Amino acid sequence: MSEKYSVEFRNLVKVFGDSVILDNLNFGIHRGKITTILGFSGAGKTTLMKHILGLVMPTEGEVIVLDQVINHLGELELREFRRNFGMVFQYAALFDFLTSYENVAFPLREFTKMNEDEIREKVMGLLESVGISPQAAKRLPSELSGGMRKRVGLARGLALDPHIMLYDEPTSGLDPITTHTVYDLMRDTHRRNEHRGFTSIIISHDIHATLKYSDYIVFMEKGKVVEHLDVETFKKSENPVIRRFLEL
Repeated sequence: MSEKYSVEFRNLVKVFGDSVILDNLNFGIHRGKITTILGFSGAGKTTLMKHILGLVMPTEGEVIVLDQVINHLGELELREFRRNFGMVFQYAALFDFLTSYENVAFPLREFTKMNEDEIREKVMGLLESVGISPQAAKRLPSELSGGMRKRVGLARGLALDPHIMLYDEPTSGLDPITTHTVYDLMRDTHRRNEHRGFTSIIISHDIHATLKYSDYIVFMEKGKVVEHLDVETFKKSENPVIRRFLEL
């Protein structure tokens, strides 16, 4: 596995119809670090994440994840490869008919041969690690606050011990206090797993929380990477587009 990057984009181009969504991207996402992809709406952030997961294939170029060229894998190989990822969606995307416990147990039943005792031990440990009590484990998503749903979503994302965790606008719809609580949880989760090269990739519009919690920033504008910098250097960027974004 690459010592430096978990994900690399080489000459990546994506075209939908007459629109160039990703325009010749060449950069890597550092292994073992927290990288946030920032940019205004329509910059291409979500399309980039879909390429990492192999949900969308490049028009040109390559996407290399954990030393595998994603666009060279067949559908069955991709399905197996996606076990390397955890995903926390914008609104947690929990199964509303399953309890917190059952939501986290779902991928273990789907993708492993663990017995129910092993599943219970793992699920309860994951829920405890994200601050969900045994009582809350029995509740449906509709009975949880927005912040608690995010916690359960994170526990589910960690169930298969992924190498890469992807967060799609993880704090949308949350108040400022809950937002920072969720980011604290994301950072703590990362720190607990970074010894094994665990990589966190966040798509976000929340500039202030991003600067506090990230190691690297990728700033996109109209399908191009404007800057890819460590967070302290990014804060000092004199690029007028980035200055405008920072001043929002």
